[in-house]
Amino acid sequence: MSKKPYYITTAIAYASGKPHIGNTYEIILADAIARFRREEGLEVFFQTGTDEHGQKIENKAKDAGITPKEYVDNAAGQIRKIWDMMNTSYDKFIRTTDEDHKKQVQKIFKKFYDQGDIYKGFYEGMYCTACESFFTDSQLVDGKCPDCGGEVYPAKEEAYFFKMSKYADRLIKHINEHPEFIQPVSRKNEMMNNFLLPGLQDLCVSRTSFTWGIPVDFDPKHVTYVWLDALSNYITGIGYDVDGNSSERFKKFWPADLHLIGKDIIRFHTIYWPIFLMALDLPLPKQVFGHPWLLQGEGKMSKSKGNVLYADTLVDFFGVDAVRYFVLHEMPFDNDGVISWDLMVERFNSDLANTLGNLVSRTIAMSNKYFNGELESIGVEEPVDAELKEIAVNCIHKVVDKMKELRAADAISEIFTLFKRCNKYIDETEPWILAKEEDKLPRLKEVLYNLSESIIIGASLLYSFMPETSEKIAKAFNSELREFSDLDKFGLIKNGTKVEENPEMLFARKDVKEVLAETEKIVARQREEFVKSSETAINNLLKAGKINEAEAKESLDKLYGREAKAESAETIELEAKPEIEFDDFMKCQFQVGEIIKCEEVPKSKKLLCSQVKVGSKTLQIVSGIRKNYKAEDMVGKKVMVLTNLKPAKLAGVLSQGMLLCAEDAEGNLSLMTPENTMPSGAEIR
Repeated sequence: MSKKPYYITTAIAYASGKPHIGNTYEIILADAIARFRREEGLEVFFQTGTDEHGQKIENKAKDAGITPKEYVDNAAGQIRKIWDMMNTSYDKFIRTTDEDHKKQVQKIFKKFYDQGDIYKGFYEGMYCTACESFFTDSQLVDGKCPDCGGEVYPAKEEAYFFKMSKYADRLIKHINEHPEFIQPVSRKNEMMNNFLLPGLQDLCVSRTSFTWGIPVDFDPKHVTYVWLDALSNYITGIGYDVDGNSSERFKKFWPADLHLIGKDIIRFHTIYWPIFLMALDLPLPKQVFGHPWLLQGEGKMSKSKGNVLYADTLVDFFGVDAVRYFVLHEMPFDNDGVISWDLMVERFNSDLANTLGNLVSRTIAMSNKYFNGELESIGVEEPVDAELKEIAVNCIHKVVDKMKELRAADAISEIFTLFKRCNKYIDETEPWILAKEEDKLPRLKEVLYNLSESIIIGASLLYSFMPETSEKIAKAFNSELREFSDLDKFGLIKNGTKVEENPEMLFARKDVKEVLAETEKIVARQREEFVKSSETAINNLLKAGKINEAEAKESLDKLYGREAKAESAETIELEAKPEIEFDDFMKCQFQVGEIIKCEEVPKSKKLLCSQVKVGSKTLQIVSGIRKNYKAEDMVGKKVMVLTNLKPAKLAGVLSQGMLLCAEDAEGNLSLMTPENTMPSGAEIR
């Protein structure tokens, strides 16, 4: 009987540099889904790869003094090395510089032109090099790119355009009739309300201001716009041919079951890509899932801050499976997740070393100590066994339900609920007490068998998320990982099975102080490397005549903080307020809070609404700081909070406290934050 096909893709990584852990999260999540679907019995084809064209790469290659092809060869090799290090089970790694891909993109462009979907014109607007995108003035946010927040500059050039409006109504109809097409629902609403319903503008699909791209074969001074090029990989990678000679693989696996992409590129995948497919008369993918971002503890990762987390660095500290666990477990379904060094150490020690590692080691140690490693079920049961067995055999159903909705974090939590129940079972049965009495040894044997069986069930479910760990656990118990069809059965370990005498330790506890001391060195090194590379880039721009001496000096002063020192010498004089008594001050309660969620207040240009964790409680605080802070950058910040301010409504939204800020002469605000790491809830006095 042939297996049902399942095609899953990631967004192809832009080959402009080394991917950080936020980028790596996507391939790990995709791998977990792909492995899980294989375990469910599907024939999975898992594709990933690299996006290797565009002006940004052309510029980076020039700065590096090498050709664009040399640059992307190095970058693609580095990306693939990281994907392999993280034990991801992709079936195809496509590069947009692959000859078969380039040939099909040229054919696709010509087909669109021949059938009247593409026309030649001129584009004039604001251009973001980082995103390879044009924007109108109204689309900019504070004069910056709405997608990445980077600089934009005016550009005008001859270009070909795709008639998006021709297919817009058809796409709207499809989205309305297929609510599962864009997930989570919040992403669907964003695309409909912000782009489709107001009306689509025609899309620029070629460029003439640079050469590093796929040439338009009938008009060679044009190269294919990076998004038409990149998006096509999902069909070219499995053998699509414009002329009708597509491969058997394409016929089997298209339409894709899942495009897994970051929320920042949801527009390209749910508007442009479906319209391109409609123009090719191909079925649309079944689902596009826009996952949230993984943020560093203090907000977005930045080389200038020295806080960029890379997968290989984390693996050196914690190991591959531990890193897989962190990123999968800490990422909510539809909100940004937060990762930090101290949180990783905490999770490593509590979840991996204690809950799982200690459970396995204790169970095996007791089996070796009391029964020479031999496992046996002899039917000496007590009521306490029933709950453990029920949780064990039902875990598969709960995990499957979570993974149907791609809720990987929730699925892992269900598995660890089983492991936690095993630890509780040890406390309830007290094997060390049973071992003291000869007549209780049969019961002890049953307890250790039940534990071993439950652990193997949990390890089998954990395989998709932490494959190496699962295999180590199975080896330690001299058992095989179970097929999904057997995971609702209890008692499959054969009597007489002997556990390993000296199994490998799964996870050794980490000292948080030692880890943080090492991370300080990493931060300093990153900052130093950033400064050096930035200085080189500024000098190269000066030599190339792209900036003048004054601009170079200004950039270098900013880079080395000389501008910041000058500003710090300035003073602001305020009119003194009436003196207060000490008792008046003591009425105010100031505490450290951690922002766990932040959103813009609707119909307000000034206000942000933050959910602030203060100790065990969470306060909702509305602040007029939107001019200086983006909502997504607030998550993870430690701030100073006035916690006993009488609640009030601002713009109709309840506010339960106040964030403390400083204000300069121009009205710019800066949040007051603790100098050293302080726990949420710490009193300020």
